[in-house]
Amino acid sequence: MKRAALGFRVHSGWTSLVSISLEGNLPVVLSRRRPHLVETFSYTFRQPYHTAAKMPIDDARTFVGKVRDEARELAARAIRAAEADVRQQGYKLSCCALLLSSGRPLPELENILASHAMIHTADGELFREAILHASARCKLKMTSIRERELLARAASALHMRPNIATKRVAELGKTVGPPWSQDEKLAALAAWLALRM
Repeated sequence: MKRAALGFRVHSGWTSLVSISLEGNLPVVLSRRRPHLVETFSYTFRQPYHTAAKMPIDDARTFVGKVRDEARELAARAIRAAEADVRQQGYKLSCCALLLSSGRPLPELENILASHAMIHTADGELFREAILHASARCKLKMTSIRERELLARAASALHMRPNIATKRVAELGKTVGPPWSQDEKLAALAAWLALRM
């Protein structure tokens, strides 16, 4: 069976997920999805630290924990669904790639809730951590890449100029049809890089 990889670009409450394989040395899109990482797709749950900031600290801790657990479960379901999809096409999912923010490690909950900037960072990190947790649970090798470093790392690993790598990924959209968003392009490039590592 040919190898396939998943690429993720995470947002608050959802992720762009692209599965690719290689034909020769070039990527082929097998599927793309936008799975939700919260059951109730509303501001309350998509922005859990914003919501928690309005609660007493113990309630905030419980609420964030529940959203985190739900996100982990939904991320695992999304990975398993993608795995089943690529298997039906004759591929074996072997690895994942997750785009990271350039944020620093998060402090304790009380300190997060005291800073609006930290609240924004924590909301994103909760959902990225859910993808990391789910990939480990599904026993898939994970490559984590800071988004701002993706193009340079991919160009180096793929032995092509950055503009050529960008062009190749943009051209993938012709095979899957519109919309082929920036989220999908970056997720595909990250998955391509993971397959070459």
